[in-house]
Amino acid sequence: MPSDTSQSLFLYSTTVSDVGTVRSNNQDSSFAGEHLVAICDGMGGHAGGDTASTIAIRSLAHIERDDTKLDVHACATMMETSVLAAHDAIVGKAKRERKLAGMGTTVTAVALVEGYWVLAHIGDSRAYLLRDGHLVRMTQDHSYVQHLINTGRITEAEARNHPQRNVVMRVLGDFDIDPRPDIAIRKAHAADRWLLCSDGLSGVLEDSTIQEILSTVADQGECAQQLVAMALRAGSTDNVTAVIADATLALDADAFDLPHQTPLVGGAVSASLEPIADIINEPVSTAPALRSGKDSPAQRAAALTQEAHEAAVQHTVQPSTVREETGDLQEPDTGEIPVVQKRDGRLTADPNDPDVAKAIHREHDKRERISRAKVVRARILIALGIVAMLIALAGAAVGGYLWSQTQYYLGVADGQMAI
Repeated sequence: MPSDTSQSLFLYSTTVSDVGTVRSNNQDSSFAGEHLVAICDGMGGHAGGDTASTIAIRSLAHIERDDTKLDVHACATMMETSVLAAHDAIVGKAKRERKLAGMGTTVTAVALVEGYWVLAHIGDSRAYLLRDGHLVRMTQDHSYVQHLINTGRITEAEARNHPQRNVVMRVLGDFDIDPRPDIAIRKAHAADRWLLCSDGLSGVLEDSTIQEILSTVADQGECAQQLVAMALRAGSTDNVTAVIADATLALDADAFDLPHQTPLVGGAVSASLEPIADIINEPVSTAPALRSGKDSPAQRAAALTQEAHEAAVQHTVQPSTVREETGDLQEPDTGEIPVVQKRDGRLTADPNDPDVAKAIHREHDKRERISRAKVVRARILIALGIVAMLIALAGAAVGGYLWSQTQYYLGVADGQMAI
């Protein structure tokens, strides 16, 4: 695979995520970086959905790092491994906290590596690719209605209003479902434009409408704003999230002014800025809020009930190495630790998450303390056993002597009877 293309294609991306007009909190999470873009649509109640989608983004975020040096196939393997890691972490957290039982999330992620797109997908969020003015849906929904479409039982038009259109058949989470994502690799072209979105957007906007906006609105931020606002005006009752990513050709790869952007996170994962910054080891910002779409009374009411981390003001955090120097370092949340499923079936912690290293260190300390306590208890028991044995032997000796002093024998001594 050629390497010159990988040095000339760069990725610009942005994301907008909105709680919508009905929901009280945003369970979508999105990531928009220079190497990775992702959308995760959480499910499972007020607390469960946002937790699950946040775990998935945190598990994938390390792919954004410049120092990963992955080739295409290694990246594909890493993306699959990271999705499985998120699944294990979600299941583990749900077992530890029963109030989160049944939580899950979709995952749709795209990485640009060596001039190729690597796509990972599970669930009913979608990835669209606009190339040369033509829109192609790059993912197939893992949903019940898609199954009905594939088997010819309903049409695409009928699927939009089907009563079970929100039933997903494959998803990450606390379910007995295959968590392995679909993986695809495709050659990247300059001017490729991706849209990753939750079903709050794709469920209400026709593909023709999406194609028109992607084709005619060149500015990424404005494009994302318009798509999310249009979905809300079209009557979406779900959280609505869009990620726009453009491949850009740099004419001089050796120039000093190489393309660069601060990665953005949107939705529920905005509450995990510090861990994300540590994972990718660079600054991270919250995504810009939706500028329009708060005109109706229902939308204004929804805006008032949003979580605090969905505030309109953008916020940027530095990685811990910088925060430590400025005195802003805080103990990060370690409530969810991504676990990587290795090829041989063994489980191991994901070393790319800094929270994992700290958790492992604490776990090692705990195990050492337990081990030392066991050794001390064993030595005490051995000593007590030896003391008990000595006491028993001494008691037996004293008892034997005292018993012997109470016994009398008859015998002959010098021809005389003697006692």
